[in-house]
Amino acid sequence: MAQSTRADEGQLALFAQPPPAPAPSKVPPAEHAQELHALGRRLSPRVHLGTSSWSFPGWEGLVWGGRVAKSVLSQEGLGAYSQHPLMRAVGVDRTWYAPVEAAVLADYAAQVPEAFRFLVKASEASVTQRWPSHARYGAHRGEPNPRFLDPAFAIDQVVGPFVEGLGAKAGPLVFQFPPQRFSGLGGNDGFADHLYRFLDALPRGPLYAVEVRNPALLGPRYAEALTSLGVAHCINVWGRMPAPEIQWQQARVAEAPALVIRWMLGFGNTYEAALERYAPFTAIVDADLPSRATLARLIRDATAMGKPTYAIINNKAEGCAPESVRRLAEMIEAEGAA
Repeated sequence: MAQSTRADEGQLALFAQPPPAPAPSKVPPAEHAQELHALGRRLSPRVHLGTSSWSFPGWEGLVWGGRVAKSVLSQEGLGAYSQHPLMRAVGVDRTWYAPVEAAVLADYAAQVPEAFRFLVKASEASVTQRWPSHARYGAHRGEPNPRFLDPAFAIDQVVGPFVEGLGAKAGPLVFQFPPQRFSGLGGNDGFADHLYRFLDALPRGPLYAVEVRNPALLGPRYAEALTSLGVAHCINVWGRMPAPEIQWQQARVAEAPALVIRWMLGFGNTYEAALERYAPFTAIVDADLPSRATLARLIRDATAMGKPTYAIINNKAEGCAPESVRRLAEMIEAEGAA
């Protein structure tokens, strides 16, 4: 059989079947008013607003262009979410429960624009000293956790996949310490010292943030541990934590490389009560104007200082995270124009 020439191969290529087109997404984005697009264009590029996760069918008409099942949204909704004029970031919570491979995070990154950023929660294994007495922890419930503040585990299972998977689209990597007794660490200052050694052992480069749920930890030693290493305190609106402006002062956020915010829950509320009251998260139910005004002011201050801002909002803050994002953006603009 005669060998084909390059010319023959070129002719054959003319009749070859074209590569299959990628399957169309099952998640259409919502259509947004020109006013919302204009608001997004006016918002500083340093400001990254977003929601805590994205797979909520109740956001039909706000984020999604039609009714879509939660299972479909979790797999294919991120691209449509990132087309919202104000959504420049999103929180990834699944990394809290178990390590997530870099390939999974890389798939997330491939679905969004270049300027989009991810706020990722570090594994609970890094921040929980003793496993809670909950059935999901099985035989380990109530037992000491040997991976607590273990930099080797964090580097391998948390930081490595975060950096490799998200690349330039990585925002803050948040170590969120749930309410707990830090027995054996030497009190609040002892916790700060252990935290410093842990953070100091992590690779330089990523933006690390620390969120605490014990108000007493917000002391001078804690602030010094973070600022000396260029780590941000994550201001959180949640339960018994001090107001955002107090956290700003106590944790010396003005000295941090970025402003990191997680607006999780209205004051005096519980997750269970908020879920029952707000689901399916289609509209603002309990407007929290004081928190919104304070966060807008802090974001404006951080922007004036040249800091990037990452503000992630939960549905349980006011009832509908996309609407909270819109109203926060409007208040940021109103303050900026004042």
